[in-house]
Amino acid sequence: MIADILADTTGRMDRAVEAAKDDFATVRTGRANPQLFQKVMVDYYGSPTPLSQLASLNAPEARTLVVTPYDKSALKAIEQAIRDVPNLGVNPTNDGNLVRVTMPELTAERRKEYVKLVRTKGEDAKVHLRGIRRKSKDELDSLKSEVGEDELARAEKELDAITRSHVEEIDEALKRKEAELLEV
Repeated sequence: MIADILADTTGRMDRAVEAAKDDFATVRTGRANPQLFQKVMVDYYGSPTPLSQLASLNAPEARTLVVTPYDKSALKAIEQAIRDVPNLGVNPTNDGNLVRVTMPELTAERRKEYVKLVRTKGEDAKVHLRGIRRKSKDELDSLKSEVGEDELARAEKELDAITRSHVEEIDEALKRKEAELLEV
């Protein structure tokens, strides 16, 4: 029973860490990266559709991203959706066949803003991990009558170790992203 709770907790925390890393990837650095547009939703015939389902994305140059739509009629909607992405500051150009996005050079001030944004995202991810830990601790506490106190104490120590390792994983990803952002 305890092993099931801890295994479930580990799985949920692993998914939370992956979600945090994906979230970090959506914050732009000086380079063009197709992951920046991972969460862009395009209004395609009245329904929000992920950009990755409507077009192929590739980066032929360091600061240029080319979006080639599968359906040419969605070109305007794709261009508008990219223009509306917050914290990106790009102005896409449309040549009738594809959308070309040139990333502007990041200023020192803008880099610092992005570092703050990434730190906020990292803190949100840690809060989510602590919420998972709290829920699992409650589940363990509900087993108090079925298992001994020693087993419960051992399980709580293991839960703390699992939580600590996942928080450290988020901190590592955060440090890598900050270094990437501050690199000129």
